[in-house]
Amino acid sequence: MAAAVHLRFVRVFPTPPPPRQAPHSLSPRPRHIPPTLVRCSSSPLCAVAARRDATPQDFVVVTFYKFVPVEDPRAEVARHLHFLQGRDIHGRIYMNEQGINAHYSGPQKDAVAYADWLRKDHRFYDLLVQISPSLCGHAFPRLKLRYKPSLVQLEGGCSHLPLVDPSMRATPLTPSEWRERLEARKCLDVSSSEAAGDSSGRKLLLLDVRNDYEWDIGHFQGAQRPNVDCFRSTSFGLSESEQEMDSSDPLNGIDKENTDILMYCTGGIRCDVYSMILRKKGFWNLYTLKGGVSNYLKEGSAGWVGNLFVFDGRLSLPPATYKPAAGAADDDDNDDEGRNRSSSELGRCYACGSEMVELRHRNCANIDCNRLYLCCGRCVEELRGCCCKGCTTAPRLRPLLPPHHRYQKWHLYRHLDLGASSSSSS
Repeated sequence: MAAAVHLRFVRVFPTPPPPRQAPHSLSPRPRHIPPTLVRCSSSPLCAVAARRDATPQDFVVVTFYKFVPVEDPRAEVARHLHFLQGRDIHGRIYMNEQGINAHYSGPQKDAVAYADWLRKDHRFYDLLVQISPSLCGHAFPRLKLRYKPSLVQLEGGCSHLPLVDPSMRATPLTPSEWRERLEARKCLDVSSSEAAGDSSGRKLLLLDVRNDYEWDIGHFQGAQRPNVDCFRSTSFGLSESEQEMDSSDPLNGIDKENTDILMYCTGGIRCDVYSMILRKKGFWNLYTLKGGVSNYLKEGSAGWVGNLFVFDGRLSLPPATYKPAAGAADDDDNDDEGRNRSSSELGRCYACGSEMVELRHRNCANIDCNRLYLCCGRCVEELRGCCCKGCTTAPRLRPLLPPHHRYQKWHLYRHLDLGASSSSSS
């Protein structure tokens, strides 16, 4: 006979939740910012958003581009999408009849696998692939892989330019050749100062083909600050006559025959495109830095001051980021943050002009401005994350975010009611 089984039921009461703490805010007008409304861009705290089978330290950012004839780019897009299925890749990858332009992030295994797969195509076998760490996991929110009429955003597009013809672009210089040119430029500056009025020798001009806010946190010594905030509106050397040229144009009044123009940008693609435009204007002594500044910094940062602005969630990278091995010897005197304060205009707060502790931009809290700007901690609080007093009274304001966080889509902040109507009533 089976033994009797006695069951005893115990009622379990849930543990009461801990008391809610008052939200902390840096804003003079405290507002709680839900964690889902912020996206960390370079802090290790965002590791929770990384892929479960890869730590944030395993993530990298990969950039490459190649101008080459592509017969059926839309079919190529479909083929690339098929290869990336099941791989954790976020970023922007654009293709058209003139080639490919890619900037993406992912676990190193997936990110490198895509570049290696592309190199197996005979059209891309010599692809210059640049890889840098992304310590916060993904540097992009999602993947955009599609056909795009222009691989680079430029007024009027660039599909009409002969991009696939290397002879129509500027002469590329390796990092070591570029370094030699910088040294030669120093010698020319010294000789010209010692022999004023002697114009028999050649001259060198450094042309920064980026935006003003990129220059503000890092540039080559001697390069003039670009007077543009969007590459689309770049117009260096495009005036029909020297009389029409803007005084801020670095190409204004130069001797085209005796001046070598050294062009540089972040990764090289903007220089390749713009050099074709300048050649049509009679500038033939054009040279570009192969692979851009990011490629140059792999071998050292001689002549470079500050950090490098990048168009992903990391925003600002010190030169040491690009060194191929830890502890690699460098030949300059930059500190650990890659900041050399020899440039008086480097890293200044846009609002008060004070020197920045960190060379890193933030977006204006006014969604209709959204300007990338540098701002010290005091001005950030006083202006509630806006770039100027005018923006603090705008109707569509986003909350002041903690450092190293990026804004998400506007609809996620609309309900917070931080605009001008709310400010006037408080």
